[in-house]
Amino acid sequence: MENQVIYRKTYLERIQPFIGKQLIKVLTGQRRVGKSYILKQLIHQNREKNPGGHIIYINKEDIQFESIKTAVDLHAYVIEHTKIEVQNSLYIDEIQEIEHFEQALRSLQLNPIYDIYCTGSNANILSGELATYLSGRYIEFKINSLSFKEFLEFHQLPNDQNSLMLYLRFGGLPYLKHLVLDEEIVFSYLKGIYNTVMFRDVIMRYDIRNTAFLENLVLYLANNIGQLFSANKISNYLKSQRTQIATSQVIQYVNHLAAAYLIHRLPRYDIVGKRIFEVGEKYFFEDIGLRNALCGYKLTDIGNIMENVVFHHLKCNEFDVKVGKSGQNEIDFVASRKGELLYVQVAYLMHDERTIAREFGNLERIGDNYPKMVVSMDEFKGNTYKGIQHISLKDFLHLEWGKEVG
Repeated sequence: MENQVIYRKTYLERIQPFIGKQLIKVLTGQRRVGKSYILKQLIHQNREKNPGGHIIYINKEDIQFESIKTAVDLHAYVIEHTKIEVQNSLYIDEIQEIEHFEQALRSLQLNPIYDIYCTGSNANILSGELATYLSGRYIEFKINSLSFKEFLEFHQLPNDQNSLMLYLRFGGLPYLKHLVLDEEIVFSYLKGIYNTVMFRDVIMRYDIRNTAFLENLVLYLANNIGQLFSANKISNYLKSQRTQIATSQVIQYVNHLAAAYLIHRLPRYDIVGKRIFEVGEKYFFEDIGLRNALCGYKLTDIGNIMENVVFHHLKCNEFDVKVGKSGQNEIDFVASRKGELLYVQVAYLMHDERTIAREFGNLERIGDNYPKMVVSMDEFKGNTYKGIQHISLKDFLHLEWGKEVG
């Protein structure tokens, strides 16, 4: 561990109640969002609290573990390094690199001497492999890139508008704290991360052949964050690319990008009918810095960038997020958490009566009493508008649901 450890307390607190329990703890998320760092923090805490215990650590990105390729290899390695007389805490980083790993985990999990933790960079390890073989035997913790509050802590920055603009430009991958926050330096690093995610978690995993089109598709999504992704738009995009790829294959490619946590899919939700629409969804990037590194950081995109950051903050607070539809009106986010709803509209600036009427009016027409708020870049602080809260983006990014606002 580094001499000056910055603990990601939110995630450690979520995992804490399950430490020592006979459940496999799975940390999922895009590469380089900090899963390995949190895993090492758990190891560090384990050594402090349980000095008599035994730790088995496997990092599939480290060449010394190259020989562990299959479930049989994994099982044999763990058995060889087990101490029978004590609690064995098993930590496996990037477990999806081990073929049929779930078979080994199922066998090991049956023995109460093992307390098992692992990380994975592909959503399919839960929707497929783990769900099939380990139903009821694991718990998932979704790890996101840094929230704005974490960004300030990591970079030792004040809570002001300049720091917010740095966050909107560069995003929240934890390693940025070791770099000068200069666009050329940061974007070079982020493009390297993007290439790694694309090659290892998309192209290699799904044996993608048309890599040129895949790259163009990512750029299309990056330039259209917050826009509805429909069959008609896909068709128009294919025509603009002069390609013969079927629409169904484009959707499959998009699903692969989502499985690698590079992007997140938000379905549309009918607020009145309380149902999910079968067509039309929006996509946002896990890390806004990666998006900006791909297609540039432009003032004309500020509204969509703000939407992406608001979505990310809701995800960091464990909301299930959808795009709302109420009659002819669109609600940017319908967020649900522990049976409660939150409606959120995002606007760059509330600079005229027309904008105010649109953003607040859409929320005002929703006929329930759940909290509603409009988030903008304005620093104005005042009363609510007909019971709807107006909050600055900087203040919104400091809200923590289930805790006191800090």
